[in-house]
Amino acid sequence: MKALSLQNLKKVYANGFEALKGINLDVEAGDFFALLGPNGAGKSTAIGIISSLVTPSSGSVTIFGYDLNTQRAQAKSCIGLVPQEINFNQFETVHNIVLTQAGYYGIPYKQALKNTEHCLKQMQLWDKKDTISRRLSGGMKRRVMIARALVHAPKLLILDEPTAGVDIEIRRSMWDLMREVNSRGTTIILTTHYLEEAESLCRNIAIINNGAIVENSDMASLLGRLHTDHFILDLERPLAHAPTLKGFDVDWVNEKTLNVAVPKVLGLSQLFAELAAQQINVLSLKNKSNRLEQLFMDVVDANKGEGK
Repeated sequence: MKALSLQNLKKVYANGFEALKGINLDVEAGDFFALLGPNGAGKSTAIGIISSLVTPSSGSVTIFGYDLNTQRAQAKSCIGLVPQEINFNQFETVHNIVLTQAGYYGIPYKQALKNTEHCLKQMQLWDKKDTISRRLSGGMKRRVMIARALVHAPKLLILDEPTAGVDIEIRRSMWDLMREVNSRGTTIILTTHYLEEAESLCRNIAIINNGAIVENSDMASLLGRLHTDHFILDLERPLAHAPTLKGFDVDWVNEKTLNVAVPKVLGLSQLFAELAAQQINVLSLKNKSNRLEQLFMDVVDANKGEGK
């Protein structure tokens, strides 16, 4: 079953700007799906339409079989939205923020209390239930947002930059929480600028640029198209310039650091053989960028200027 289906979805603003140019996109129930794109690509407009905050110029949105135009109440009940900005009352307790949200969906009070407790425990916030929210850390506030979005048990959870502004340790813990939510059957659509986050969490991916879907694939197939990896090498001894290594593009960063593009057909073994032949010893190496980041830039660069 499809959790979400967008058909020929368009949005043209009064000034003539086409934010969306007739996109088609399907997300299967139970998926963990990444919707990526550069700033201004159309992601926020698409999410605004799906959550009924923005009116499309044309096209249709179906959420678990409910047409957003003709069956809006049923469609909206299937969605939980976690926006980019913290938008709850900073002077309310954590418990009241989540409980009040349940009331907006008409959940009876006793059931709302149970749902609130369940969601706060799931987000590891039960011990903070009576805390005024303004006293929480940034990561905890993000988790309150997720708990609030889940309290009415939506089938589809939309996470719009859910880990923005939190440190890497908190981000990793939130990844575990999001995986748990997905493992229990909730479909998740994730937008993020942390591409390693999308690579780690998501099974399928769409990239939007200039209001159009320019890539729609499963993550494994997309990453399989990457022909070159980029590595940073820390050297044992200084070099005055970049060495010439057959089959590899090498950039000299400083006397003890090299950037090397490694074609998959050659691999690291061949790279180290070339280095050894020139008596260049490597202390450590690391990826210059994660694999998805490289592919993302390739896709966006290939579509620059389209539709303008």
